[in-house]
Amino acid sequence: MPMKIAKFTFALLTILFLVAPLIAILPLAFTSSVILTYPIPSWSLRWFEELFSADAWRRAIINSLIIGAGTTLLATVLGTAASLGLRNRLFFFRGSMRTLFLLPMVVPAVVLGVGMQVLLARFGLINSYAGVIIAHTVVAVPFVVVSVTGALAGIDERVELAAQSLGAPPVTVFRRVTLPLAMPGVLSGAVLAFATSLDEVVLTLFVAGPNQRTLARQMFSSIRENISPAIAAAAFLFIAATILIGLVVVLSRSMLAKRTRPAAS
Repeated sequence: MPMKIAKFTFALLTILFLVAPLIAILPLAFTSSVILTYPIPSWSLRWFEELFSADAWRRAIINSLIIGAGTTLLATVLGTAASLGLRNRLFFFRGSMRTLFLLPMVVPAVVLGVGMQVLLARFGLINSYAGVIIAHTVVAVPFVVVSVTGALAGIDERVELAAQSLGAPPVTVFRRVTLPLAMPGVLSGAVLAFATSLDEVVLTLFVAGPNQRTLARQMFSSIRENISPAIAAAAFLFIAATILIGLVVVLSRSMLAKRTRPAAS
């Protein structure tokens, strides 16, 4: 019993340590003051109104949604395709290729940003939406690969072999068997890709122009120029959107599990 209490206390302290910065900053999104300070003089939504009324913040939100959607779509397709390819046991360099796909997760962002800037400039994609989406996709694909690879590892290959033995072509097996069973991992990877794109600021500084300024970059610029409670309001939107998307994914995964469980059994 004392050991269980100790474990619970340690877990609670760890969670508190992780969320303490959020607990400190999020209430300031509702302050009426023009500076980030406690105690809060009065509660107000003025900074949320500024996010959607000021041209710079409104354009940054729109750009983040455009770039995030494009990154999510491209990274999910490429990451899922890569995971399917790495699943093939006949592929001798499977371990090395998996490591190669995960490199953007460990390479310093500044080094990756300089390389992306040089590469995209050669193709005339610098300071463009396509260039920013490609740059964000590079760092988002590893998260999709990890998520989808884990989902594919949990699929019983005998189910796919049974479908093939009944005459289903490979495309049908993938569409009707493999993809539905791996869909929870695909959805989780898509959410991680979208969150990665929303949070990415270093690559955006290197490859984006004034017209592609994202919300993360706008927050970074605002911190350098003037620390405003609008930053706390933007952070609140970040966290709220992430939680909302996470809840949607959890519900979708539970619904998919209920639909695919009879088929898998």
